[in-house]
Amino acid sequence: MSKKLIAGLMFAVAAFLVAYFASPVLAVRGLTEAARAGDEAALRERVDFPEFRASLKEELNAELMVRMRADPRSDNPVLSGLGMLLAPSLVSGAVDAFVTPQAIAAMVRSAKAPDPVARPGPVAPAEATESGRDTVHQSWAYRDLDTFAVTLTNDEHPDQHLALLMERRGLFSWKLAGIDLTAPSEDDAI
Repeated sequence: MSKKLIAGLMFAVAAFLVAYFASPVLAVRGLTEAARAGDEAALRERVDFPEFRASLKEELNAELMVRMRADPRSDNPVLSGLGMLLAPSLVSGAVDAFVTPQAIAAMVRSAKAPDPVARPGPVAPAEATESGRDTVHQSWAYRDLDTFAVTLTNDEHPDQHLALLMERRGLFSWKLAGIDLTAPSEDDAI
């Protein structure tokens, strides 16, 4: 093989690898810009709503169960058990109604976990001030080759973390398909 052919192949492989591993960063930037602009159509393209809803239901139900078990007022096992049976259906209905492009935009702009009790309003563009953009920080990490986590933190609540999980669709395309409300750990990234 000639040196030019080998160099060309090496360049092509390197370019493919850079595009393969950098593609989620570009997808996150697109999601962030659509959220800041309040662009509902762009958000609909970038979010897999059925998968995101299922992930959010799972996270909220787990958090609710932990809270219910830790509640010192749950001395009555019958009432506690009834609450644990009814809670998932209440969370499910609230999440189905709550998860909209407006809610996704609000989460990305504020780095706050969703509150399914609150009713979302219309999407409004974020403030254009630099101070508004500096309050939410992003950190990125692969969880596996097909899952990319974007952990959002807000300067006002640095101990609270919201991880949005992007999933690979094809070689270079990504969609928001999950959420992780637990604190990030070093073991989550590869």
